[in-house]
Amino acid sequence: MPVTLDRREGPYGEVVLRQRDDHFEIIANGTFLMDTSDGRSERLLVDAALQALGGPRTGHAPAARAADSPPADARSADARAEDAHRPSVLIGGLGVGFSLAHAAADPAWGRIAVVERERAIIDWHREGPLAALSAPALADPRTTLIHADLVAYVHDPDVTDTYDALCLDIDNGPDWTVTEGNDGLYSPSGLAACARRLNPGGVLAVWSARPSADFEESLRNAGFSGVRTEEIPVARGVPDVVHLGVRPA
Repeated sequence: MPVTLDRREGPYGEVVLRQRDDHFEIIANGTFLMDTSDGRSERLLVDAALQALGGPRTGHAPAARAADSPPADARSADARAEDAHRPSVLIGGLGVGFSLAHAAADPAWGRIAVVERERAIIDWHREGPLAALSAPALADPRTTLIHADLVAYVHDPDVTDTYDALCLDIDNGPDWTVTEGNDGLYSPSGLAACARRLNPGGVLAVWSARPSADFEESLRNAGFSGVRTEEIPVARGVPDVVHLGVRPA
């Protein structure tokens, strides 16, 4: 039987951290989001985006530093310059930390930003049971943690940062959202906002618990090229997938 470790009520509803044997689970508004039992699909989300980029890119300005991130002058100028010549990635959201940990373990990535709207999830990683999974990645000087709603973040006209890859895993998929407001992320206006957060030639990668032909069509209609779906086999049922599209250069 799972044991509830923490339960919070926030602006988006209830979020719960449970432990089942040696694994942790995150439940949002009664809907299972993810657990720490595997992580293959979260890692594929990051790897597929990097592979689709086809190699490092250059000349992109660094993101504004979050208040709790390491100061820029804490690293050598050479290290910061090297980061700027490697592809940047925005991960949304933090979840159990698999995607972030995998990105931070790969020296191919430069700037890494993570957007997470739930303060509870941030706390579980900062000072709770999930810190064992994510502490090295969060301490990595390439990493910036942004406490914000991803949908609002990509639409915010005051946010000027752009990235080479957007790796999105905030729902169980475009057809199975956690909260009603997330629907807008997969709409024409939401995909247009995602495209504006991408550098030319940048990759949008969206995790889903099941394939969605309709979402593939939405990506094409939004102007993304090279649209494809990569499958991750599961023990039972339909495979998890990562939907991919490229912003034309």
